[in-house]
Amino acid sequence: SYFNPHLFEYAGASGGWIDTLGYPFSRGRVFDVCEADQSQYNQSQKIFWASGAAMFVRAAVYKEMGGLDAVFFAHQEEIDLCWRLRNAGYKIYYVGTSVVKHVGGGTLHKTNPYKTYLNFRNGLALMYKNLPFGEILYKIPTRMVLDGVAAMRYLLSKEPHNFLAVIRAHFGFYRMIPKLKRPRRIHKNKNGILRGLIIWKFFVLKKKYYSQIEDYIS
Repeated sequence: SYFNPHLFEYAGASGGWIDTLGYPFSRGRVFDVCEADQSQYNQSQKIFWASGAAMFVRAAVYKEMGGLDAVFFAHQEEIDLCWRLRNAGYKIYYVGTSVVKHVGGGTLHKTNPYKTYLNFRNGLALMYKNLPFGEILYKIPTRMVLDGVAAMRYLLSKEPHNFLAVIRAHFGFYRMIPKLKRPRRIHKNKNGILRGLIIWKFFVLKKKYYSQIEDYIS
């Protein structure tokens, strides 16, 4: 982080993963918990997705994949690109010797309801674009139910704007569907995917740090 250089950044930290319902998390940051950088994640390794703030892609491959999907705008478009790359058989790595300082929230502050809207809408779009069709049929409805739980949590926390943002996100997702293009090839590669739900491990089991959950990643 540019403003807190001793902490890992929200936008991907030291390499990202997803869980079985497409919720993203990373080494050094799970939800709103950013760890102090004590060189614990310096080792280079294969990851599921790389932060758009610190990503290098071969130009030919980037063009082959169609680049970042402009429909997403500002949130999770790099996860979509990485997922498409994986579906096409490419591999993504985190390079532990690199150092990047990033001004997080430069486009939208984390308290902005539009950020909430984009995160929930684009999370559903990620699944629709990149999951095998058979998994879409039950995973997206499950994700929507959990979104409803999150919306109620916002309401009970007296954040009505975020509550409405989640509701709007679902309708926004429906409008996005005609614009979303699914890859021709989808490899059923489970590497880099957390077994189970990150929300269960974080909120119920109180596993707040990546080191507490890494053994659950395939």
